[in-house]
Amino acid sequence: MLPVPRADLVANTFEYETQPLVKATGFREYDARWLFGPEINLLGVQALGLGLGTYIHELGQKRIVVGHDYRSYSMSIKQALTIGLVAAGCEVLDIGLATSPMAYFAQFDLDAPCVAMVTASHNENGWTGVKMGAQKPLTFGPDEMGRLKELVLGGKWKQRPDGSLAHIDGVKERYIADAATRLKLTRPLKVIAACGNGTAGAFAPDALRRMGVAEVIEMDCDLDWTFPKYNPNPEDHHMLSEMAKAVREHGADVALGFDGDGDRCGVVDDEGEEIFADKIGLMLARDLSALHKDATFIVDVKSTGLFATDEMLKANGAKTVYWKTGHSYIKRKTAELGALAGFEKSGHFFFNPPIGRGYDDGIVAAAAILAMLDRNPGRKLSDLKKALPVAWTSLTMSPHCADEEKYGVVDDVVREYSEFAKAGGTILGRKIVDVITVNGVRVALEDGSWVLVRASSNKPEIVVVVESTRSEDDMRALFREEVKPRLAKRPQVGKYNQEI
Repeated sequence: MLPVPRADLVANTFEYETQPLVKATGFREYDARWLFGPEINLLGVQALGLGLGTYIHELGQKRIVVGHDYRSYSMSIKQALTIGLVAAGCEVLDIGLATSPMAYFAQFDLDAPCVAMVTASHNENGWTGVKMGAQKPLTFGPDEMGRLKELVLGGKWKQRPDGSLAHIDGVKERYIADAATRLKLTRPLKVIAACGNGTAGAFAPDALRRMGVAEVIEMDCDLDWTFPKYNPNPEDHHMLSEMAKAVREHGADVALGFDGDGDRCGVVDDEGEEIFADKIGLMLARDLSALHKDATFIVDVKSTGLFATDEMLKANGAKTVYWKTGHSYIKRKTAELGALAGFEKSGHFFFNPPIGRGYDDGIVAAAAILAMLDRNPGRKLSDLKKALPVAWTSLTMSPHCADEEKYGVVDDVVREYSEFAKAGGTILGRKIVDVITVNGVRVALEDGSWVLVRASSNKPEIVVVVESTRSEDDMRALFREEVKPRLAKRPQVGKYNQEI
């Protein structure tokens, strides 16, 4: 029997090689993330598989798809996870190297209710994790993660003798063929496919060509787990700036950037200007609401306030609901309300039928963006962007804050802003008209500008976003004169990953 996991093991010791290491901080709100080595070892991953297998049996299931992203250690981690799942009596269907949406697709393709995708997503090398679900197309939320954590850390798993493992061929081909059915372009487009040397490079260029893209220019699509140029994160300024250079160099119609596990899509337009995913979501909502009257859209609290005020959406009878940031939260709310689509500022797009199957897929999002262009002949992506109401939204900025401290810091900021608003406080001369606390705190001002502070769900960071309806300078002032000084008063808050 595998021993109960410990959190105090150190590498290069006998205990590390014979006992499972699992640190509690790896169990996040809706998936699992650890630094491989100091926070979890292979026996710890095996314990995770035993706990996950036990849990899905509690849910009345046993058939599960597993896949892994392209990291030097991901296959080993998947194999350790599989050992645990099989020992727990699961029927494991291994699809091999995959993106997260390919694993979600395989749930439908193979009639498997459960999924465990080994991926660190866009996190830097050294990180690993698992995205899990037991009810397609949904992934785990806090309740499921809480029960899994209890089973794993308490060693409360149950072994069963009827587990099995099958290696499944052909899923890649069926996935790409399925993605290609989402679109058949009627006009020639030149598209940059940017993959940051991550897993999506094995899938996205082929899928785009099959959609009828006249010319696909591959940018960093060779698989390289060292990520030699930049981290594959289409929300990161480095990747977006490289995409912009490629657009200008090749005269492309659009650059589409995919993250490390292929479930997100970033966009740079024909003028080499980045378009944050919430603005792309607004453009898509405008386009789709004309085809699907009275549609509902879900957006996360990091997204632009323009969804709530856009006259075109109002004319089409569209309804927008702001909800918690996080792919699992937006996915669940999109399913719960039967929304046509859900948009998250980080680049997760969720489309229900007839556009998609409800899960986040960067390639399906790319198809939706290209379809929007196809439905607007004679107009470039930059034209569609310029037709939007004007708002200046910041990059997503993330100061370091330890996992053990970030929620307490944010709770304190929430309390401070709530009391400030009740006392009639103003921000840069503007009254506070609303304080939304569904996920951290989003402070809305009388002119439609807003600031957001929340805890990251998957990294030791706090997340900051600001938006101004006045000017780019005002957007910077909201950060530099309001949010940054407020956070700087708290010593737990460290260096930012990027700033405006």
